Amino acid sequence: MKIAFIGLGNMGAPMAANLAAAGHDIAGFDVAGASAPGVAPAPSAVEAVRGAEVVITMLPNGAILRAVAAEVIPAMSSGAVLLDCSTVDVQSAREVAEQAQAAGLGALDAPVSGGIGGAAAGTLTFMVGGGDAAFATARPLFEIMGQKAVHCGPSGNGQAAKICNNMILGVTMIATCEAFALADKLGLSRAAMFDVVSTSSGYSWSMNAYCPAPGVGPTSPADNGYKPGFAAELMLKDLGLAQQAAEAADADTPMGARALELYRTFVEDESGRGKDFSAMLPRFETRGR
Repeated sequence: MKIAFIGLGNMGAPMAANLAAAGHDIAGFDVAGASAPGVAPAPSAVEAVRGAEVVITMLPNGAILRAVAAEVIPAMSSGAVLLDCSTVDVQSAREVAEQAQAAGLGALDAPVSGGIGGAAAGTLTFMVGGGDAAFATARPLFEIMGQKAVHCGPSGNGQAAKICNNMILGVTMIATCEAFALADKLGLSRAAMFDVVSTSSGYSWSMNAYCPAPGVGPTSPADNGYKPGFAAELMLKDLGLAQQAAEAADADTPMGARALELYRTFVEDESGRGKDFSAMLPRFETRGR
């Protein structure tokens, strides 16, 4: 398949490289000049998309997505699919899909879960919104870049699934870190804490697969000085998107709102920027009531 890939950052580059390694013809463009193995660099986004059957974008936010979409949609071939893998607000995803469909294109919003490691290993999970025909076109690409792609419904529903998932993740990670800090002060060893909770009713992905306590459970960023697998500032972004969506939908999300406040403080006022989102544990260790 002839594919254009726009946005070759920490996530986009390995995703594009995996597609190229599978034999697809990839033209890539990144505003910062980044590249990826097997990807032919294009001088502009417009040049990258000419003749492409699928155009994949992996971009930082909704404003940039809208700007890139406005630039490339007029240059895309009729019947091509615009596949956005960024994590953006639901409204931006739906507006871009409407623009693409009005131009005779397919459109999918397909944010991912799995982080940089999943992008490199080709084990991402895609949460996909958009039409059935566009999803069928993109399915073989999802199978290369990831281990699972869930069609969540019409345009925007992929983003809805992603922000709901990550609101759960942000809240459960805070609760997990609070519980470890409390266990420390009660004299309960972290190993005992993990052994009990990981096989009891308190288990969660934050505890069992991504434990924020170093030296306990499977290897996680906590065992590497909290070097980001998923940066705290990215969690802050996603919690902000969740609250933006909650306000638009008139949904009561008090735990999500409180998690947003805590991550905002951690990132903007404390030492959280540049650390993994599980570095909330050492934050709570040093705090009292």
